[in-house]
Amino acid sequence: MPEGFLQIGEVAERAALSLRTVRYYEEQGLVRPARRSDGGFRLYTEEQVQRLLLIKQMKPLDFTVEQMRELLAARDALAADPADAAARATVAAFAEDVAARVVKLRDRLAAAERFAADLAQQAGRSA
Repeated sequence: MPEGFLQIGEVAERAALSLRTVRYYEEQGLVRPARRSDGGFRLYTEEQVQRLLLIKQMKPLDFTVEQMRELLAARDALAADPADAAARATVAAFAEDVAARVVKLRDRLAAAERFAADLAQQAGRSA
C-alpha cells in the first residue's frame, strides 16, 4: 500500500465508525477515497479521516445528509479560496445553527436531569 494511505478498515477504526457507515457516507458523496489500490481497494488519507470526524460531530446534532454535504462543500470551497465570500457566509450560518442547536440540547439535558432527579426522589420515598 502506498505510504500515507489508509484502507477503509483503518479509517473506520480511526474515526470510530463502522465499515458500513463509512461506505454509506461514501455512497452519499460526503467522503470519497483519495484513490484505489491496484487491487481496487479504497485508499484514504488523513483528509478523509478528518471529514468523517466532522460528519460524526454533525450527526448527533440532527443535521441531514444534505446539510452535511452543504457544509462540506463550503469548507472545501474555503480551502480552495479563503476569500470565497459565499462559502464563508455558509460556514458562518452553520456556526450560528450549531450554537442554537447546542442551546436546545442543553435545555433538553436540563429537563432530563430534572426528570431523573424527580424519579430518584420518588423511588427513595417508596423504599
